[in-house]
Amino acid sequence: MSSLFLPLLRSLLVPALSCLCLSVSAAPSQALTVYGEAAKYPDNFQHFDYVNPDAPKGGSLSRASMEIGQFNYIVPYIDQGTGVAQVDDWLYAPLAFRSLDEPYTVYGLIAQKMERDPDGLWVRFYLNPKARFADDTPITAQDVAFTYNTLMTKGSLGYRMVYGEVKDVVVEGPLQIRFDFKNNQNRTLALDLASLRIMPEHWWKTRDFATGGGFEPPLGSGPYSVSHVDPGRSITFERNKNWWAKDLPVSKGMYNFDRLTVNFYSDTDIARQLLKAGAFDYNREFSATGFSIGYDSPALTDGRLQRGVFAKDKPGAAQGFAFNLQNPFFQDRRVRQALSLLWDFEWTNKQMMRNFYVRQQSYFPKSEMAATELPDARELEILEPLRGKIPDEVFTQVYQAPKTDGSGYIRDKQLQALALLKQAGWTPKDNKLVNAKGEQLSFTFLDGQGGFDRMIMPYKRTLAQIGINMDIRKIDSAQYINRLNARDYDMIVVGFPRSGQPIVSPGREMYDMYGSSSATQPGASNAFVLRDPAVDTLLDGLVQANSREEMVHYARALDRVLQWGYYMIPNYYSIGTPTVYQNRFGRPALEPKYDEGLNTWWEVSKTAQSNAQFNKANAPASNTPAENH
Repeated sequence: MSSLFLPLLRSLLVPALSCLCLSVSAAPSQALTVYGEAAKYPDNFQHFDYVNPDAPKGGSLSRASMEIGQFNYIVPYIDQGTGVAQVDDWLYAPLAFRSLDEPYTVYGLIAQKMERDPDGLWVRFYLNPKARFADDTPITAQDVAFTYNTLMTKGSLGYRMVYGEVKDVVVEGPLQIRFDFKNNQNRTLALDLASLRIMPEHWWKTRDFATGGGFEPPLGSGPYSVSHVDPGRSITFERNKNWWAKDLPVSKGMYNFDRLTVNFYSDTDIARQLLKAGAFDYNREFSATGFSIGYDSPALTDGRLQRGVFAKDKPGAAQGFAFNLQNPFFQDRRVRQALSLLWDFEWTNKQMMRNFYVRQQSYFPKSEMAATELPDARELEILEPLRGKIPDEVFTQVYQAPKTDGSGYIRDKQLQALALLKQAGWTPKDNKLVNAKGEQLSFTFLDGQGGFDRMIMPYKRTLAQIGINMDIRKIDSAQYINRLNARDYDMIVVGFPRSGQPIVSPGREMYDMYGSSSATQPGASNAFVLRDPAVDTLLDGLVQANSREEMVHYARALDRVLQWGYYMIPNYYSIGTPTVYQNRFGRPALEPKYDEGLNTWWEVSKTAQSNAQFNKANAPASNTPAENH
């Protein structure tokens, strides 16, 4: 899975609004916003609010990867297996840095200034003449063009989805490059291009990018270089102390550790045990049980090990058990609705997840884009032309995921499901639910991540009680990626986007997740294999919106159509980002809204300290550890 396009990923039916010009100035600027609104930080800003500009440099931090299993190569920009996601953040610098406390604003980094056409038909970048790769070779416009062309021809499908509306790339000078667009309908395209992380042409032209470049440490342009690789198991980065951009406003207070290590583990429980033993420093936890009790130890009791939930205001990412619509059984919405009734979230949350999670109701959880009330007048205007092509409930009801009393007894839901299935042609026979051909309603849940057995087994039993068979098949991560790309599954657990990072300012990446054009494309995130012209129409309107307010209306309309389509059984989200880490780090007093801010931390002790030791040794103003739960 590619990770470069993970922060970028966000048919042209041209609405009347498309004739309007973008309300942006063509004058070169240090910042770009989606709709031309003012950026939070002025031209003369010194650093982001969420950093400590005086944070000391030095020390180390080691973390567990967020992927399970081994990495197949280093660069994460192709669809052949698993790369190292942190390469995207630490090794390669972008043209412009996306701030972590705004929905989508970028500030110049390699690009000293940026200029956008008032009519939205091009964007120009003026490169900083001081910009260098790690070997001190200047970064030029030709390197930018090389990076773009390489990703478009050899990189993950996601790049072609995001940058598909680029018409031409024009190198106007050694430090000046312009991207021309096919049209002005994609409001985020200029920012997506600004987020491009630049690779060195002189290094890659003798390597095989299409296969990921193997395990050879790549030459970078960012704050770190790869210093050691244990193939498949770990990778270590060393801070480039002479990094040309270290004093830029976008870099002040960032990238404070001299050494960063990412460890890959085949089992999440093994990772927990190693963290408790002090073998590494930081873990992003995805299990409520693991977070709640998996780290119980003397170290947790006295504070040497800390649990924290960060970025509590950060919108959530959608997750659920996805139906593959290529399965004929799943093509009837009533079948999908019936199966959705039978997963008992309340019981699962109480018995297995310590009531840690909140049931997901929207494809944009914890966001202004979530459809949580009846459609307003503008949404109805958007939806009315689609009447008859979308579920009727979209117009008159607010979607709510099925809810139980948590007792584990859901006979009422089973009866509702049986009624829906009867309407769809499924009837009981010999303790099985069969169709007119005598085929049992049966499907397979494909598990390539592990850890879902406990949640899925009770669901399997509930289905079996009314004659539905669900098989559970566990496979390794490499097989899983291949079958995912081939759409060779009935049901899987999936996140939108796959990175698990929430979408706070959606753009063209929405086509990758829900558009007809991505339904069967290898590497695309359209896990439903959804081909719906009505959804495509809403995606067009969302991407082409002229203001954030208009985008939000289209997003809510899209949310309603997806909700009532029953394309997945919605799962849950946490109140923030659960993390567990050794108590030897300082953090800024203000954390970023949209990220846990790991790149803003710094070392205050070589070894983990108890709460008493930490509080005694460190000033409370800026070096406050997370509250130990």
